[in-house]
Amino acid sequence: MNTTKLLPLLTLLFTSLFVTAQSDTNRVFTQTDTVRIGKIEIIKYEDKTEGGHSKIIFRSKSSRKTFSKVSTNWFVFDFGFSNYIDKTDYGNTGNYLYNRQGAAPLGKSDFNLNTGKSLNVNVWFFMQRINLIKKNVNLKYGLGIEYDNYRYKTSSNLSYLEKNSYLNSLQAPSPVVIRDSISFSKNKLALNYITVPLMLNFITNSANSKKGLSLSMGLSAGYLYGVRNKQKSEERGKEKNRGDYDLERFKLSYIAEMGLGPVRLYGSYSPNSIFSKGLVLKPYTIGIRLSNW
Repeated sequence: MNTTKLLPLLTLLFTSLFVTAQSDTNRVFTQTDTVRIGKIEIIKYEDKTEGGHSKIIFRSKSSRKTFSKVSTNWFVFDFGFSNYIDKTDYGNTGNYLYNRQGAAPLGKSDFNLNTGKSLNVNVWFFMQRINLIKKNVNLKYGLGIEYDNYRYKTSSNLSYLEKNSYLNSLQAPSPVVIRDSISFSKNKLALNYITVPLMLNFITNSANSKKGLSLSMGLSAGYLYGVRNKQKSEERGKEKNRGDYDLERFKLSYIAEMGLGPVRLYGSYSPNSIFSKGLVLKPYTIGIRLSNW
């Protein structure tokens, strides 16, 4: 605060209360000085016409935020569970499920998951929201990476094989899934997608999106860029087998998000199998989203 400016202005203000009011009609006032005290502005105007006088105006500075049609949320994180709906006809999988000599054929129970350890972790580099209608309806989109980890039960000893020496010794086609000759203490199929979500977003409290109800629904398109069959056993130790395994490169999913106050839940479902042949496994996820809106 500039006290050397404030004291003369206040003196002038109180003095003006005791002088005869003069009409401001046809007079031109010029702003000559401004003092700010918090959210209050004290503005001094001088009348440059003959016989003119000074006047002081108090103005409160508005604290209301300007509404922005576009808002960006950087680095959103998801933590949840991955699973799938098994629609495979195990009597008609072609050569994709290979029956190793002396081993029982693979069936639906071999692809059952340990649901508590089949995790979905997503990192969204950004989420952006564009207002469409009256601050309550928005278009929401982003870009990120999805990590789906399908953890099989310990009773399952299946292996995904593609162009390796063991597969050559079996004289089996490539790629295939077989019932392995050993048991695994850890066995999972890990898939990585780069994904673009697109949703319509509805909010009940446009002034503060952290309060009230928020609902988003739409689609996402993902591209598969990484596949691994990670296994652990006493006989072979830790193994990380990489391959394509005839999985679908693109994944189209229905997606939804619901927020009530600070808590946000998300979910996704793909009507298409993650495999291009042999197996028909339709993936879905559910979890908690850490996001500002």
